[in-house]
Amino acid sequence: MLKKLSFSKVIIFLLMILLLSIVIATTLGPVRIPMIKALKIIIVQLFGESVMASDWTLIEQNTVLLLRLPRVLLGAIVGASLAICGVAMQALVRNQLADPFILGVSSGASAFATLDMLFGTFAFLGAYRLSLSAFIGAAMTIILVYMLSRIKGKINMTQLLLSGVAISMIMDGITKMITLSAPNALGLHNAEFWMSGSLAGAKWDYLTLPLVTMIICMGVLIANYRTLNVLLLGDQTAGTLGVHVERMQKLLILISSLLAGVTIAVSGSIGFVGLMCPHFARLLVGSDHKKVLPLSAILGAILVIWTDVAARMILAPEELPIGILTAIIGGPIFIILLRKKQLR
Repeated sequence: MLKKLSFSKVIIFLLMILLLSIVIATTLGPVRIPMIKALKIIIVQLFGESVMASDWTLIEQNTVLLLRLPRVLLGAIVGASLAICGVAMQALVRNQLADPFILGVSSGASAFATLDMLFGTFAFLGAYRLSLSAFIGAAMTIILVYMLSRIKGKINMTQLLLSGVAISMIMDGITKMITLSAPNALGLHNAEFWMSGSLAGAKWDYLTLPLVTMIICMGVLIANYRTLNVLLLGDQTAGTLGVHVERMQKLLILISSLLAGVTIAVSGSIGFVGLMCPHFARLLVGSDHKKVLPLSAILGAILVIWTDVAARMILAPEELPIGILTAIIGGPIFIILLRKKQLR
């Protein structure tokens, strides 16, 4: 009972921080808007003008509703999706050091998405061509890494990390070839900025597909949380306990590819979120996936929101790509986690 109460308190506390982060982040930028005023604008938009009288300008209203709020919400969705993707990949390979960036999934998604951005290769896929092309790249990469890491039917962790690094380098090389062949300088600049991770240009229309994808994938994983917990014991033990290991592994590959592909399509490549958030979630509530999944999602949302704020503010009015900041923060944390794992 104590653990449940503690988990509930942690979730409620982090949800309050998330809501506060959304409101505060909406007020920050080259044009400062008081937090109370931003909150009023959001409340009036939700409940109508009859709730309170307006004391803000049209510019302030448009800044909050059309520029900042969709960007902050997209950051929350992207962060949560990357964190959930990290949990799924760590369950797949039974290694807490796995994430889409380290195992090359992000590189594969970026390569295919860049190919579509610059040359329109996947134009036949219609309105969601960028998301679908990134998904195809992510799926191909994770399947290839997974196949290369299996020795005698089992995943070898050293082989997994080495395969991930190798495939990631190959995909990065392909991406460089694509960008060097860009038909125009503007397209090249946009692709380079996008590949570094950015929420610039976020619109309300961009939220629907990532949000729906995240909710569905989160629901599927939570519904199978007991199976995920059993997988931590190893394939052989999980099989003796009645788990269809191969089917679950295929499901995790599909979910990881879907989350990585859709997320990268709207935000570019943002590394280390899927590594850090699940690890901190386990430090707080243990390894039960029923608790780790929602907690990781909230931590990921908060992390990306504030990283985006820093990206907007550090060199204002210029912007830094989010991926650069997460790499600067995540790199040292990954080294620390790796050292701690070696010392055990």
